[in-house]
Amino acid sequence: MDTPAIRRKAVFMLVLTAALWSSSGLLIKLVSWGPLTILGMRSLIAGFVFLIYLRQVDLRFSRYQVLGALCYLFTNLFFISATKLTSAANAIFLQYACPIYIVIFGAWLLKEKPRRADWIALAIILVGLALFFGDKLTFNGFYGNVLAVLSGVTFAGTMIFMRLQKDAQPARTLLLGNAISALIGLPFMLGETSFPLTDFAILLYLGTFQIGLSFLLYSLAIKHIHALEANLILTLEPILNPIWVFLVIGERPGPLALVGGLLVLGAVTFRAMVSARGVEAAPVLDHQSLG
Repeated sequence: MDTPAIRRKAVFMLVLTAALWSSSGLLIKLVSWGPLTILGMRSLIAGFVFLIYLRQVDLRFSRYQVLGALCYLFTNLFFISATKLTSAANAIFLQYACPIYIVIFGAWLLKEKPRRADWIALAIILVGLALFFGDKLTFNGFYGNVLAVLSGVTFAGTMIFMRLQKDAQPARTLLLGNAISALIGLPFMLGETSFPLTDFAILLYLGTFQIGLSFLLYSLAIKHIHALEANLILTLEPILNPIWVFLVIGERPGPLALVGGLLVLGAVTFRAMVSARGVEAAPVLDHQSLG
């Protein structure tokens, strides 16, 4: 059984994960390479991070690891494609309907029923996201919107299948997912004719920290936090993303976006505090697994 200290550490890891994820939006815009080249290079570097962490290569993957890796792959592919076919706001907003799918499938596959705190936080977060992206949402880009919805479904699948490995090694799912992504991106990487040092430096950061370290933290935290709780905390990502844009570029969010962002931050803080204080029965490997 997890202690409050273990759960607080897991919550902190999720908040740090959201912060690292949120840095991608600004940095990817600065890279001159195409989306699949970025996907391949970033995944290749992230794969080495997981190899170093796992310290060995075992090619025997469980069913949950394979399914989780495929969901991880399609989440990236669907989201990258969605951002090309619809607005960035649509893509992020529709992907972050993810908690709804976790509520539907999590109760069935994980036997983790939403608590009252989950429902309260979910309702406030959805309202907050709608306000945050409200002035940028559009009905244009039908196929992009469909892909964004699908990326939310596969994002939920990634989290659920990793949570199903709470007594094993969820990080192996990410090693496999990044290996497949790197192979898909390999022809596009080889097809690039220029290799700017700035692009490589950005991708080195993205692969090592924004994907590698962040998902490593997530793979440790998901052993101790229910999938829905984890996803609600991770909705900090789309709120933090424009904050980096504001700090670097100076682009200011509108008043509705500020209200929406405060609602999301408040709901995530509320759910994180409840999660950190609660002691819930969730099998774990040992109390050392969080370092």
